[in-house]
Amino acid sequence: MNRKTLVLPAVVGLLAPVLAACGGSASGSNSGDAIVVGTTDRFTASKDAPAPFDPAYAYDVGTWNVLRQTVQTLMVQPRGDGQPQPEAAEKCGFSDSGNERYSCTLREGLQFSNGDAITAKDVKFSIDRARAIKADSGVFALLSTIDTVETRGDREVIFHLKSADATFPFKLSTPVAGIVNPNDYEKNKLRDGFSVDGSGPYTVQIEAKDDTVVKAVFTKNPHYTGQLKIKNSKVEMRSFETAAAMGSALEKGDIDLMTRSMTPAQITKLDNASGGNINLNEMPGLEIRYLAFNTNAPSVKSTAVRQAVAQLINRGELVSKVYGSQAEPLYSLVPATITGHSNAFFNRYGDPSLSKAQTLLSKAGIATPVKVTLHYTTDHYGSATAQEFEILKNQLNKSGLFDVRTQGTSWDKFRPAEQKGDYDVYGMGWFPDFPDADNYLAPFLDKDNFLGSPYVNTKINNTLIPDSRREADRLTASKSLNQIQDIVADEVPVLPLWQGKQYIAARDDITGSEWALNSSSTLQLWELGRGVSE
Repeated sequence: MNRKTLVLPAVVGLLAPVLAACGGSASGSNSGDAIVVGTTDRFTASKDAPAPFDPAYAYDVGTWNVLRQTVQTLMVQPRGDGQPQPEAAEKCGFSDSGNERYSCTLREGLQFSNGDAITAKDVKFSIDRARAIKADSGVFALLSTIDTVETRGDREVIFHLKSADATFPFKLSTPVAGIVNPNDYEKNKLRDGFSVDGSGPYTVQIEAKDDTVVKAVFTKNPHYTGQLKIKNSKVEMRSFETAAAMGSALEKGDIDLMTRSMTPAQITKLDNASGGNINLNEMPGLEIRYLAFNTNAPSVKSTAVRQAVAQLINRGELVSKVYGSQAEPLYSLVPATITGHSNAFFNRYGDPSLSKAQTLLSKAGIATPVKVTLHYTTDHYGSATAQEFEILKNQLNKSGLFDVRTQGTSWDKFRPAEQKGDYDVYGMGWFPDFPDADNYLAPFLDKDNFLGSPYVNTKINNTLIPDSRREADRLTASKSLNQIQDIVADEVPVLPLWQGKQYIAARDDITGSEWALNSSSTLQLWELGRGVSE
């Protein structure tokens, strides 16, 4: 069993004020049997989430990784990361000095997978639709800096922004900005169920049982026009209930590749093995885990209670006992490898301290022990989550200042309950929409935030986030970004825990697996092939 490590270019967090290029057309495809990919992501349609694959609704890494194969965007994050490049567009760029007007020209001959021509009006329809529906997933907030969308002729789209936004090219590479056909998607209503249609590199056929996806079969789209080079004709994605079942399928040869989420034990076993026919690829990751607080809930409404939790949590112990070398303690919402990161929580709290936590609660007049439940999802971030929350519970209970219990819930029930404010404290993970510090701050703190959090800080929302977006040079933006991180560490609406690496395990006749995930955990199925590498 061989182990390969991929190091991506060190360009994370860097943006250019103008982006313009011409992409190549899709090329190459080796036919043969479908490449079979395993995942533990579960896709369920329910009363609370009836449209999991609608670009105007979907907002988690699993559903996005279905949409990125099928729904085309104007821009795309390139192989190996870096600045976004034109995809459905022939060229894009800011057309003013203030980064408030962004223009794109579509490629000639763009078609949806059914052969319908794509025009600038379809792009406008798609963007305006997501903004108007305002799905409770919060994904529409990625487009919040748009004021109006203008079209000129069949191929030119102009975005007039409310304020400068240097991160806007990245936002146009996310599935919420995906181009959909008005004949398939209603203007003011989500498309229920699992059907997906677009102009991306693949079409998809979904097999579902009891409103849950069993497998998705991606077939090369003959009408695709873009810069991606598709190296296979068909990929099948199978959803497994457990990482153990997925790993067994890989060993038997029932699947060719497995990705999120493998257990720490599986990764360690593959890493230490020698010989065999399975390769483990370790890749830089930008995934983070954190605790979020409903700041209106009586148990944690006091800032002192949240600060005391921050003062007691031992990230080093948590990581070493659960994830080992596969994760690192994180002291900010912004990962250490992103431009603009600061160790705000360590600077504020230092090492874990019982006496300091006691002082915080005593000064605020908080009676102890504080009773609280830590909620987590049992099936979305891997089976190690349960162990992680037991350790968090024990750390807090050991202090005598808290009386904590834990509660695990499946993702299809967990996420709607969290959005409704049913949980006082809950654990979440974040896979970035794009690799910039803004995407680790605004989604949790800005108006219409992803969590539906009641927490509001007017300085962050009205001054610091807008100021940071004016700076195309992200190093220059660091001053505003660091101030945001300091405020978060002081008021603790969220509490960062760790930053993880990411892995893919593939049988040795599969090529391109080292490129199949980028740092934002975007699954790039078009990179996979079978046989000898090019």
